[in-house]
Amino acid sequence: MSSGPTLRMEQIEKRFGATIALAGVSLQAAPGRIHALIGENGAGKSTLMKILSGALQPDAGTMTLGDRPYAPADCRAARRAGVAMIYQELSLAPHLSVIENVLLGDLPRRGPLVDWPAARAAAAEALEAVGRPDLPLDAPVRQLSVAAQQIVEIARGIATGARTLVLDEPTSSLTREDTAHLFALLKRLRARGYAIIYISHFLEEVLELSDSYTVLRDGRRVATGTTADATIDGLVAEMVGRSMDALYPHRGQRTPGETLLELQSLSGTVKPTDASLVLRRGEVLGIAGLVGAGRTELIRTVFGLDPIRTGTVRIAGTSLRPSPDRAWARGVGLLSEDRKGEGLAGGMSLADNLTLPALRDLTRFGWLQTGRQEADTRDWIEQLAIRARDPRQAVTELSGGNQQKVALARLLQARVDVLLLDEPTRGIDIGSKAQIYELIDRLAVGDPDRGVPPKAILVVSSYLPELLGLCDRIGVMTRGRLSPIQSRADLDEQQIMRIATDSGEAA
Repeated sequence: MSSGPTLRMEQIEKRFGATIALAGVSLQAAPGRIHALIGENGAGKSTLMKILSGALQPDAGTMTLGDRPYAPADCRAARRAGVAMIYQELSLAPHLSVIENVLLGDLPRRGPLVDWPAARAAAAEALEAVGRPDLPLDAPVRQLSVAAQQIVEIARGIATGARTLVLDEPTSSLTREDTAHLFALLKRLRARGYAIIYISHFLEEVLELSDSYTVLRDGRRVATGTTADATIDGLVAEMVGRSMDALYPHRGQRTPGETLLELQSLSGTVKPTDASLVLRRGEVLGIAGLVGAGRTELIRTVFGLDPIRTGTVRIAGTSLRPSPDRAWARGVGLLSEDRKGEGLAGGMSLADNLTLPALRDLTRFGWLQTGRQEADTRDWIEQLAIRARDPRQAVTELSGGNQQKVALARLLQARVDVLLLDEPTRGIDIGSKAQIYELIDRLAVGDPDRGVPPKAILVVSSYLPELLGLCDRIGVMTRGRLSPIQSRADLDEQQIMRIATDSGEAA
């Protein structure tokens, strides 16, 4: 198969009122190359890609595909020209079949009727091209795994004849194994002459997969180069304007105090199978482990979302049969890993989301005092540097990092002492991660001058540098069992992985 044309974006500018979203950004995607586009949320990546995909029109600048001008009027025109966008939130029709989704909007017809034999052949050819001829053509896509749905989305782009593919955070919801399969596919497509633009917050992925990169910051291109010459420290410094060392701050001395959470031989209906730990005020305790090892099930059981089979949970020395109501009442709050499905109420405002567990404190004679609610929300907006227009803005309009800050602020508004944080930085940019790390550290230290005691924080994370940079002690889940908790100083990534893969305890 011949290579596709080179895509060039030159001096692209875009304003929204007084806000400059893009200030003369240039980018090139060549056939047979994977080009990474990285930057914080708000850096301009989404705006640039919306212009590329035809969803937005630039105020200035030019685009070309090969030797021809490229100026799509809409997304359909972009696909016809050979540019396909695969978004983080997949744009599939879940009730339709794999065939119908692969050929969505372009089903072949014979007169007024769909030519189903031709459609089946075209869909099968596209799935063969992405290495998944085994996917059931007639099955509704809602029955497929997230990874398989993503393959269907990529196959749709190929079925339309696209030779330039743009993938936006494609691994944010994938397991390690699914990510490896996706990388293998993208490398095959690169070898076949496709031009691929890869957007990711995971810099390890950028270094492993891409050939070249562009860094955006505040709507400007601040760096571009060959990935082989790049380092994570260097990319972080370009993205946020500071060194990697500043990501994991330690503002003050953490002094562990009384035990706030104690688990003894805890097991759930499926997982965990055996978990014991002690979490004290003034410390951050991390839980590592592979996907499926039981990390999320552990904290869901502690919070009362999943039932306990055996074992005990003690909050501040008192045994508790957990339920979410009892957990909130005893000062335990949960940040779910599923921000969209469980963590936030998408149809509600920032203020309503932030104050949900503490509405009783904001009511008088049964009426919600909206003035107090907005005042409290504005206070958290300021304290956590949440980028929002006002407290009544829909929470779904915020970036992922700002949504996560809202979810964290909800725990603080409820004045919890024990924070259960499940993947607190998943799917957010480096800048927002740094702010959340700083917040976690500040909460663990407390503020003696203002009479604010330290919190006790349990962090579940798939990102080992995060746990090693943030936590005081770390335990590892393996097949539902929690290893003995060890000091961070006694562990490194290799030792944690040896425990996680059940290939020997760390020495």
